[in-house]
Amino acid sequence: MRIALLGYGKMGKAIENVALQRGHEIVLKIGSNNTEDLSHLRPDLVDVVIEFSRPELAAKHITFCNENGLPVVCGTTAWQSDEANVYDIIKKTNGALVHASNFSPGVNLFFLLNSYLAKLMSKWPDYKVSITETHHTAKLDAPSGTAITLAESILNNREDLKTWVLGPSDNDELLSIQAIRKDPAPGTHTIHYSSTIDEISITHEAHNREGFATGAVMAAEWIIGKKGVFAMKDVLGL
Repeated sequence: MRIALLGYGKMGKAIENVALQRGHEIVLKIGSNNTEDLSHLRPDLVDVVIEFSRPELAAKHITFCNENGLPVVCGTTAWQSDEANVYDIIKKTNGALVHASNFSPGVNLFFLLNSYLAKLMSKWPDYKVSITETHHTAKLDAPSGTAITLAESILNNREDLKTWVLGPSDNDELLSIQAIRKDPAPGTHTIHYSSTIDEISITHEAHNREGFATGAVMAAEWIIGKKGVFAMKDVLGL
């Protein structure tokens, strides 16, 4: 499989290593210093594009690739305001996209565990729920896309909560997300359920970027020949 990398930072390099180990070829690596090479993104040269760039670039990249007949695996987060337009373009171009806030298979299992626990705890409103996420200082967005996905799942199961908020909160109708930035920290997410008598918590801790990179390459392998917008749960059959 011929892969183009849009974004060649730490994640791009980790994806390159995993892709090569799995027998694929990296035919193009586009970073901030060679954006003119976007013109080489053509189906005769590339089979799939893996996009891990910046929030302000993601929608443009996905649109460009789909208009040029290339499926995209996108791990960039914080571009939700453009999602509707991008999905409409994918539908019109009969294109393909796998978008996930986190490609790690372990995190996607954690998403299911979080949803199940939220359903159980919906009957116990005395437990105040909150989220803590910790990442390296170079992470561009806060809270993380993974934390937002976890929060949305909790909100879907708790009628007493209106929305999430970044930072601590004493308002029982708000789900607090604490975002901690320190080095080194590939990524840790914890869901806390606290009451006056005890606390229940679940945590996913990434030891390195290999899980994210492996999931992204798995998604690239899976998306070939498919049409539409997909999530990592589709790739994993969850």
